[in-house]
Amino acid sequence: MVKIYLFSLLISCAFLCRAQIEFNLYDGKVPNSIETQDEESAIYKKEVDTLLFKVSRPKLIAYLPSEEKANGSAVIICPGGGYHCLLISQEGGNVAKAFNKYGVTAFVLKYRLPSDSSMVDKSIGPLQDAQRAVQIVREHASEWHIDPGKVGIMGFSAGGHLAATTGTHFDNAVIDNEKGINLRPDFMILIYPVISFVDSICHKGSRYKLLGGSPTQEQVRYFSNEKHVCRNTPPAFITQANNDVVVPVVNSQALYHALRKNNVQAELHIYSKGGHGYLKQPPFEEWFGRCLYWMKSNGWL
Repeated sequence: MVKIYLFSLLISCAFLCRAQIEFNLYDGKVPNSIETQDEESAIYKKEVDTLLFKVSRPKLIAYLPSEEKANGSAVIICPGGGYHCLLISQEGGNVAKAFNKYGVTAFVLKYRLPSDSSMVDKSIGPLQDAQRAVQIVREHASEWHIDPGKVGIMGFSAGGHLAATTGTHFDNAVIDNEKGINLRPDFMILIYPVISFVDSICHKGSRYKLLGGSPTQEQVRYFSNEKHVCRNTPPAFITQANNDVVVPVVNSQALYHALRKNNVQAELHIYSKGGHGYLKQPPFEEWFGRCLYWMKSNGWL
């Protein structure tokens, strides 16, 4: 009880002070975890990003807009990295700061990277962390001046897979949820996302890291998110480049078609060039501007 109180006090004070803060995702023991040393490490690569490896202590990093700009909208950001590392700046903090300029409260999710040495079941570890992030944001929405009906999730590459998994499996809680907090994101923003684990279109590296070398057909189907779209799936903004040689663009197309089939509002932007990572094109302002316009036109901004 004391830990829970201190946890709430810490993040409440952070928001009252309008500060950026990083805090543990869970009170006490992390669920589905094996006691192990913290081996997290960071490598900076100028041409790419700051890469985090071996993340086993999940955290949520809050980026707060100025009080006069805050509009009640919130986005939880899942960095990519093939479930092998996290591009914590380029696909995390930098995007969060951009959202702040438009009054959006942003949270970068430092989710656990799948590992047999630190998790009982590595396949659900990242999803547990994403559901917990949604749970935390909604649980503290009133004190953080967030509209609980404007909580979205965003993901890049494998982080897009995690965001899409959160959006298509919200009715299957893999965390304790005694208070019955709504785990469904209100919208999804998916940037060059991994969507499917089906052989013909999957990013095999992401599938291997999450499920290992010999996944069952049941596992492959469960984590092929295009197969779990229903009419209650959150609306989605999706963008990818046609010349992406890392994640086939058919991933984005498969999800978009599944959303349309179920009459779920969706917007898809496919650029002719850009590759994977949008390192040189399209410019950030181009795709991010389209994302903001989509949010605004749907009442989330």
